[in-house]
Amino acid sequence: MKAIQSAFLMKMRIGTHNGTFHCDEVLACFLLRQLPEYKDASLLAQCDVVVDVGGEYDPARQRYDHHQRSFAESFHSLCPEKRWVTKLSSAGLIYLHFGRRVLEQLTQLKQHEPQLEVLYDKVYENLVQEVDAVDNGISQCDGEVRYSISTTLSARVAHLNPRWNSTHQDTEEGFQKALALVGAEFKDRLDYYMKAWLPAREIVQQAVQTRYQVDPSGEIVLLAQGGCPWKEHLFALEKELKVDVPIKFVLYTDQSGHWRVQCVPAGLNTFQNRLSLLEEWRGVRDEALSELSGIPGCIFVHASGFIGGNRTQEGALEMAKRTLQTAPRPLLN
Repeated sequence: MKAIQSAFLMKMRIGTHNGTFHCDEVLACFLLRQLPEYKDASLLAQCDVVVDVGGEYDPARQRYDHHQRSFAESFHSLCPEKRWVTKLSSAGLIYLHFGRRVLEQLTQLKQHEPQLEVLYDKVYENLVQEVDAVDNGISQCDGEVRYSISTTLSARVAHLNPRWNSTHQDTEEGFQKALALVGAEFKDRLDYYMKAWLPAREIVQQAVQTRYQVDPSGEIVLLAQGGCPWKEHLFALEKELKVDVPIKFVLYTDQSGHWRVQCVPAGLNTFQNRLSLLEEWRGVRDEALSELSGIPGCIFVHASGFIGGNRTQEGALEMAKRTLQTAPRPLLN
């Protein structure tokens, strides 16, 4: 068994299994080591917290394994207010019980601040849950996959184990490299979510709330700042603000100062759009597109119809309006 001791006053120790290591116990150990009582770990024989080994889940005794046959816990089963039903690994268990304290240490936010809870949810959904699913052998989707992804965080951690035919089979060096790798990934994602993703929500919310000033349909929003991540925020805000008619287009500036009109996808993980730009415009550029559409300043429409460009805000808005005008409308009873 690997054991990691703290130099803190309480002399707390973290233990996990020896031999081949996986991303879940590496992430679990990294998270614990962000807390004062587990900082600056070193090897010891006895452990106060045990993760990913031991065959029991007992928070009162600081035991966090998920391999036992009786274990079927998810975030939702342990915290019913949370929606995720992916079976937890040791990473998810440690994050569930210690994650808010870890985020306090890394962000200086306090647990009573709403931003911390938003980050807590975001980090689980977009980082820790993936580790849980991979370790428990849960496929990302049903059906046959079309291609292999071999660069996930879990895969990169696995690559740090000794090769089967290596004469050096000591896993300790690789485990320490994995801790550094996983820690850097976690901190980078948290920094992004806190400093870039979270501020974008305010911009998207303002755009949704003022959408009728852009177009009477309420189906076009204009972002005050281009480049901000908007899709996830838009879907969440549509639910929170009870938007009746789904938003179809988002307008924003690009790096050159021109304007983009982008279609809102049908969901976060699909290339299907709620409404694509007009078929006859797709793949056409510049003056040819302006002549075809009758809209000055056109730059392009992507061949798939998911995005287009115009030199002016008015032109981009008109491209969205024309597309809306040709879209079939549901019959009213």
